[in-house]
Amino acid sequence: MTVFNHRGGEYLTVGDARLYYEQLGAPDAPVLILLHGGLGHIETFNAITPHLAHRWRVIGIDSRGQGMSTLGSAPLTYERMQHDVERVIEHLALERVSLIGHSDGGIVALRMAASQAVTVDRLVTIGAHWALGENDPARALYEGITAAKWSGLFAEDVARYEAINPQPDFARLLEAVRGMWLDDSEHGYPAASVGGITAPLLVVRGDRDRLVSRANALELVEQVPGAQLLNLALADHSPHETHPQWLLPVVEAFLNQ
Repeated sequence: MTVFNHRGGEYLTVGDARLYYEQLGAPDAPVLILLHGGLGHIETFNAITPHLAHRWRVIGIDSRGQGMSTLGSAPLTYERMQHDVERVIEHLALERVSLIGHSDGGIVALRMAASQAVTVDRLVTIGAHWALGENDPARALYEGITAAKWSGLFAEDVARYEAINPQPDFARLLEAVRGMWLDDSEHGYPAASVGGITAPLLVVRGDRDRLVSRANALELVEQVPGAQLLNLALADHSPHETHPQWLLPVVEAFLNQ
């Protein structure tokens, strides 16, 4: 199997939440963990997993409350999601990992690389904020989003969530995620801590991304020694879904260095 399907995975209990994950590729291959974007799930990576699974042991984790993972009662923060991924790594006894994180998943990956609680070999972020400034255009979008608006824009995604999640409550999930998006505390965006990242970093952004500005991506690259920027023309917030044929050659070359 080379794609995620929400049928062949396992659960890890963390507090009162249950985290769902699936694995692809050879068990003895180098480990590559995929972290999806907000209100998404691991299947959003399926345009690129067939290529990655030939070289890597690919692990996809549904973030708490999303996909087939349950939300639990604790407040949702990027820090908590970081610790969730670290618990999965500990549970699987993984000594070192590489990470690809999209949007919220990229923010979690940046926090992980900055904290160095686990050994991160290489890191790719796709459409991920390192910080959310007071005047960042995304802030107004986050402030104005509601469950009804999101459902109107992404009806198929919400239907998929309601079909596979063990405890579906989209209104509650949206409010939890929205609070995380707007969290300016130390439990939120990695902010200045990205300066402590020592793992090789590839920052990917679609040039038509309305959430993550070119300036935000450049600021991230400038703060991490040796970081590289891939700004994809014609792509938007999710180039791994819309333009995998452009993204994959660069990502694979970066990971294989």
